[in-house]
Amino acid sequence: MPPVLEPRPPSLARQFYRRRAKVHHSQSRRIVRLTIVALFLLFGWSGWYLAKRGFGKEWRDRVSDELHKRGVEASIQRLTLDPVRGLIAQNVRIYDFKNRENTLAVISEVALDINYAALLHHKPFLNALDVHGAELTIPNPVVAPGAPKTQIKELRAHIYFPPEQIYVSQAEGMFCGIRISATGQLIKRNDYKPAEEISDEDLRERLLIVHRIADEVRRFSFPGDAPSLQVKFAGDLSQFETVHAEATLKGDRLQRGAYEIAGLSVVAEWANQTLHVNQCSWSDNAGNFSGRATWSRETQAAEFQGRSTLDAKRFLEAVGFPQLLADVTLNSPPLLELSGSANFAGDAPKISLIGRVAVEKFNYKTVPLLKLTADFSWDGERGMVRELRLRHESGELRGDLLDAPNDFRLTVESAVDPVVFRAFGAPERGRFLAEWEWTRAPSIRFALHGSGRDPETWTGDGTITTQRTRFRGTWMNEASAALRLEKGALHLDNLRVVRDEGAATGSIAYDFAHHEVRFKEIKSALRLTEAIVWVDPKYFKEVVPYKFRQPPSLVVNGVFHFRGVNDHIEIRIDAPAGMDYVFLGKTLPFDRVAGRLLFTDNRLQLIDVAGKLFNGEVRGAADISLARNDNRYRANLTLDGVDFPRLADLYFRYETKHGRLSGAYEWTSAGSDARAMQGAGTAKVTDGDIFAIPVFGPLSELLSAIIPGAGYSLARQAKSTFTIKDGIIHTDDFKVSGKLFGMIGHGDVHFLEDKLDFDIRIEAGGAGVVLTPMYKLFEYKGEGSISKPNWHPKRF
Repeated sequence: MPPVLEPRPPSLARQFYRRRAKVHHSQSRRIVRLTIVALFLLFGWSGWYLAKRGFGKEWRDRVSDELHKRGVEASIQRLTLDPVRGLIAQNVRIYDFKNRENTLAVISEVALDINYAALLHHKPFLNALDVHGAELTIPNPVVAPGAPKTQIKELRAHIYFPPEQIYVSQAEGMFCGIRISATGQLIKRNDYKPAEEISDEDLRERLLIVHRIADEVRRFSFPGDAPSLQVKFAGDLSQFETVHAEATLKGDRLQRGAYEIAGLSVVAEWANQTLHVNQCSWSDNAGNFSGRATWSRETQAAEFQGRSTLDAKRFLEAVGFPQLLADVTLNSPPLLELSGSANFAGDAPKISLIGRVAVEKFNYKTVPLLKLTADFSWDGERGMVRELRLRHESGELRGDLLDAPNDFRLTVESAVDPVVFRAFGAPERGRFLAEWEWTRAPSIRFALHGSGRDPETWTGDGTITTQRTRFRGTWMNEASAALRLEKGALHLDNLRVVRDEGAATGSIAYDFAHHEVRFKEIKSALRLTEAIVWVDPKYFKEVVPYKFRQPPSLVVNGVFHFRGVNDHIEIRIDAPAGMDYVFLGKTLPFDRVAGRLLFTDNRLQLIDVAGKLFNGEVRGAADISLARNDNRYRANLTLDGVDFPRLADLYFRYETKHGRLSGAYEWTSAGSDARAMQGAGTAKVTDGDIFAIPVFGPLSELLSAIIPGAGYSLARQAKSTFTIKDGIIHTDDFKVSGKLFGMIGHGDVHFLEDKLDFDIRIEAGGAGVVLTPMYKLFEYKGEGSISKPNWHPKRF
């Protein structure tokens, strides 16, 4: 076993140095710790400062310059440091590359991936941009107070900057309720320059378009999942024509007002400076839409086509055009097929299209229609509608239309009840058509042409035939006419109307431009009360008193105005079979009547009226007011050789076998009020039995007592002038001349109150002249009622 060596105690010097080394080491460690703590505090304070206060302007400008080199013109309001995410740029404004006064967007926050070594060596140091939960705001040039901002919210994006490239690995956000995602790669060379300069006005207009799109999108609501828009792109920024992009828009349910879209799908592609919408489709509760379109940026030309069976009325209401189908009620979805092209290169776009429309079971205003089909085309200047078919339960209308500069043509063949067209025309024409009633729709053929759409320039011709028809409540068995349109007036030439009692022929012009109807040589064998209603119903009551025994021969000429001014209608009447007319409560039977009726504004004149009455001649005239609340009239009547016995029997109910009546009477009155009558006239009866009149009957016995047999002798003549006023007939020169006697009288006959106040003096004639002084004593007073007068001597 080897010997154990005991350790030697250290020397004092060694112990001293060891102790000194320990103290020095302990102090070094303490300094290192203090330094680390100080550095930690310094970095912590720096981080806190940079996170709270941010970097200065110099660092912000360096980052802005770096973004400029990457093709992004921007300014940074604040640059801070996040311990986890790194360098953070806040309130980043993106500008137009050519004009920094034009702000394109504002991003609330962007994380910067920085190569710090390159930063310190003043080399390109930006590796990527990382946006998370930020908001991108697009400025509005005309923002109104309180208007919503156009933003992409919940923005997430990671953008890499490889050498001469911009690579978007993923960008997502919410734009007005639509989820947008984009990926792509753009080449951005170091010598990049924008391909074109954008003027301030063009930029402003583009921003406004973006905001208008946003406003339209905000009008939608999304009951289901949010729609999604996916965009993929690639290209060279310096060569815009090489940029290629694809976009896909999908949406399950979209609601706008009362209109709901289902299954929206839009697939578009941008390539070779041409936009291709390869698919655009959706459906609603009625049908679906599918279409596609292309647009070239170089030529500004576009082509499109589509097919729709959508609920067109609700769709137009939803997109802001409710007036287009405001008067239409659709019971089934219309079919619309459309294709065309457009060119936007000039000041005004040039559009041409061709299509077809078909609608079944719909209402236009209050008119139910069964079907409408038509082919149409338009090239911006010329429009054409071919093979138009409009079906109504009453028949079918066919037509063709050409509308070109200085050339307007329309061809129509109709077997439709014209009442249908009330809804399509002006109110005045609608009221006119409402006055017709057809048991079977008329047959109409018409062709017109003109220099434009103004109806006053149109001319045309055609025919119309109709079977049993009622106009203003009066029936006709059939009617036919040749149609002619000229200077805004529709002429019915060679018009023929047939009724049971006869026919009418002539010409009528409906001048809607001057609001009048013109009658030319309308010759009629129809009843006056029926025919006058076709002219104007307001004249009916004026002709009712003239009761013709058979329809008279009428000739009508004149003008009638829809607005009731400047009317001038003349009706010549010839009634060989005669008529009955009520005068002073009695019906006068005229054997033959001829004359003229002239209707003017609120006035009816009867001119040159002549006829036969009780084997005598009658002539007369009248001027009658037709104004509202004014029934005054003026008239005159002349009688020659009228059978006095028949007239006396009619008005006084007494019988006599002798006498002829002649006379004249001119008066004014108001309606049928006899008390309002005022007039004057003369009357003469020859070879009549005056004492057969009841009012003079009692005088016959008195006269016979004086001159036997004189009371029953015929008077050679009885005559008088008279006036009528307030229901009183007054005369001052009543005179009867007979062979044996004479009578002179004066007084009043109250024919309305059945009273008599009359004085008679009997004079001798013939052989009794020698007794004249004695006869002067025989003066009589007539009093009491007309039917039973009380005659008594005045002097005894």
